[in-house]
Amino acid sequence: MPHLVEPLGTAPLHGTAATRAVESRALASLPAHTLMRRAGLATARLGLAIAPHARRVWIACGPGNNGGDGIEAALHLQRLGRHVSISFLGDAGRLPDDARDAHDRARAAGLAFDASPPVLDAHDLAIDALLGVGATRAPEGALAQAVRLLNALPCPVLAIDVPTGLHADTGCALGPDAVTARHTLTLLTVKPGLYTAEGRDRAGTVWLDALGVDVDEPPTAWLHGVAPCAEPVRPHTGHKGRYGDVAVVGGAPGMTGAALLAGRAAHAAGAGRVYVECVGSVPERALDLDVQRPELMFRVGWSAGERAALRAATVVCGCGGGSAIGSALARLLPLAGRLVLDADALNAIAHDEALRGMLDRRGQTGAATVLTPHPLEAARLLGATTASVQADRLHAARELAERHHAIVVLKGSGSVTAAPGRVPFVNATGHGGLASAGTGDVLAGWIAGRWSASGASSDVEPLHSLVALCVAEHGAAAGPASAAPVRAADLVEALHARLLDPRR
Repeated sequence: MPHLVEPLGTAPLHGTAATRAVESRALASLPAHTLMRRAGLATARLGLAIAPHARRVWIACGPGNNGGDGIEAALHLQRLGRHVSISFLGDAGRLPDDARDAHDRARAAGLAFDASPPVLDAHDLAIDALLGVGATRAPEGALAQAVRLLNALPCPVLAIDVPTGLHADTGCALGPDAVTARHTLTLLTVKPGLYTAEGRDRAGTVWLDALGVDVDEPPTAWLHGVAPCAEPVRPHTGHKGRYGDVAVVGGAPGMTGAALLAGRAAHAAGAGRVYVECVGSVPERALDLDVQRPELMFRVGWSAGERAALRAATVVCGCGGGSAIGSALARLLPLAGRLVLDADALNAIAHDEALRGMLDRRGQTGAATVLTPHPLEAARLLGATTASVQADRLHAARELAERHHAIVVLKGSGSVTAAPGRVPFVNATGHGGLASAGTGDVLAGWIAGRWSASGASSDVEPLHSLVALCVAEHGAAAGPASAAPVRAADLVEALHARLLDPRR
């Protein structure tokens, strides 16, 4: 029976190649037509669960096995008393064996193969069985027209495996016409494209049916959520020194708020002490108090201080740093023990060959670094375009991680957390309300605070997992999706509330 894909912790994602390998082994071990018949039954069951009062069902079927799955679903739905219409957009004589078998049995059962859909109301159901995981080109002609008809319907649309027109691996729309489904039933495996780029908007609620097949392929990526487990209670003998120092270096004139948000987030995450250095300010203009969070301590020229302090601290550099951040970076890159680079720090590195060299040498010596770019910043670091980054977000994040020997958080829909030589994480939490000024500064500070307070090793494996958890917590704290943006200062308080009560 299909079950909701709602990861508590991590769940495996498998791309097209891995899914094909799983499917091939299953087809070799099962009797003929078994897999497609199971897929059709799973689709029919889920369809009736999401539209229990549907009287009419329209199934748009393509020329391959995805269409065969839809035809199998039609047979089950007809037996259950629904009025089912099929639009078959293919050549029956060229169907794969399993799909041809389903087509022949549907004809024998008297199912209606109509060129156009029936009139459906909001209680009815439509099923997208046009194109599956093998699609690499945009729908054209009659297929594109069927996509447009599906998107215009008032009733729920259930996509089989992936919405037509969506790339299963990258989450990118293959062209101007792609299905926006209310539900997607993914078969055998969960595909990474359902959770990154346009995937979350196109796929709707994602369900999985493994069709009784054991999946033993290594994952392409991990889907990461937040498990409802309690955080470890701090021991009575704990003290602020035990939880480390975080220093935020940024906040140039006109952008001070970015540094304050990062500092507040680091403190809320559990750092023992948080220092803020506002760059580009003359001493007499420098801040010395955050009236809303007086816990933060302001230090002029902190990054130019003693080497021992730099090595011991977890440093967030770049939030609102402007052009003044470069001089601080030149000292922090070789000396900081733990370093989170965001925003203007990433831009400075992208435009300065000397700073890039320092970043690379830092990674080569084993110093721990986390980069948190949005797609444009990632493109600058890669010498690429934003479009090419978004075209394959998993690849871009992995390339940045390998190139700079760092943990990389490529922000956006389905944020990707990559590490050298490791399977990346795709974030399952959050929503479009996080597209709001300052939420990235909060994430950078939250990562630094959790890193400092946890005492976690700076080795790649534990740090990769910790950063992915921070990204998931950041998204979960945004609460339910709505039309309103999430305000960054409110997000800090929501994150802290989740630590106080992890059941929230």
